[in-house]
Amino acid sequence: MDVSQKRRIARLKRQARVRKKVQGTLECPRLSVFRSSNHIYAQIIEDVNGRTLASASTLSKGVAESLQYKGNVDAAKAVGSAIAKKALEQNITNVVFDRNGFLYQGRVQALADAAREAGLKL
Repeated sequence: MDVSQKRRIARLKRQARVRKKVQGTLECPRLSVFRSSNHIYAQIIEDVNGRTLASASTLSKGVAESLQYKGNVDAAKAVGSAIAKKALEQNITNVVFDRNGFLYQGRVQALADAAREAGLKL
């Protein structure tokens, strides 16, 4: 097993461990973040019915047009403010943050901070 496979398996273990405790309800849905080397994605998920209430990514129309490079902290800030705007349009103010096994630093932290600044309570 090479290093990248070990790293992926370790992230999936962290993800499963956190997912036991972090559940999204109707009153407080889950803000899930996924980052790849080129893009970052965010979804607000209601786990009771398994529905995605809102989503934003660096591939979304409003976000992608304003970015030159989509894999950096500035792109994560844009996605964080976009997901917060979509959530507030649906009267969602409180969410529980799911970092999806990624470390809370860099792009993940920038997305969370931008969502907080835009009005979401994490």
